[in-house]
Amino acid sequence: MATTTKEDVLEVLKEVTDPEIGVNVVDLGLVYGVDIDPTGEVRVQMTLTAPGCPMHDTIARTAEMAIETLDGVKEAHVDIVWSPPWTPDMLTDEGRRLLGF
Repeated sequence: MATTTKEDVLEVLKEVTDPEIGVNVVDLGLVYGVDIDPTGEVRVQMTLTAPGCPMHDTIARTAEMAIETLDGVKEAHVDIVWSPPWTPDMLTDEGRRLLGF
């Protein structure tokens, strides 16, 4: 049974940064959804700042590896989605601060 919460997943995803921007994927507003199955499978829907991002696979795999460090997580899957498209309006207050907005 999964003991990990959505908050746990979001907290560990704060360690995953967009290498071109230098801000974590949570504060960039890239994480759209977190689903935790009782068996320990975690599925995250997230986007990137641009569809042509060359770091697509690296960011997704880094996020999966971070999630898989959490207690009770057997497997993590990150699905990159493009709808809705990311805009700077999705930044958290911390993301705005980190980027100097």
